[in-house]
Amino acid sequence: MKAGKEGKSRDPSALKLPGYDAAKPHLEAAALSQSLDPALVIAVAAAESAFNEKAISRKGALGLMQVMPATAERYGVAARSSSGGEHAVMEPKVNAQVGSRYLADLLRMFDGDKELALAAYNAGEGAVIKYGRQIPPYPETQQYVAKVMRIYRTLVR
Repeated sequence: MKAGKEGKSRDPSALKLPGYDAAKPHLEAAALSQSLDPALVIAVAAAESAFNEKAISRKGALGLMQVMPATAERYGVAARSSSGGEHAVMEPKVNAQVGSRYLADLLRMFDGDKELALAAYNAGEGAVIKYGRQIPPYPETQQYVAKVMRIYRTLVR
């Protein structure tokens, strides 16, 4: 292990989170399939679920990348898996694919601006458009964008 600087203790350590090793191949493959930087997709998953593939938010977002069921359905993912149990988007590979595809679409919608795409991932593209293609003035969204970008920057160093 490398010795870190004392002031770095507050930096996110996405690579040390439980679940990272299992999630990484799915996130990287999904990112590459959408021509995205894998570090950005990994940063989103770290911020969204801390790599917990079973995560379910209070608003109903599911899995590694906290995909809303309506978003999964927009991309053709059935509400239930073939076994009839949990939503199909809870499968880590499917979740990474849907989340990456949505992120890629948002990046195209906002001309490659990572911060606006992340704000839209969190608050919805309508909110970003409503506020003049700016990060909406929602504390949760502003903190989310800052957190993902902080994790992203640590991964691309």
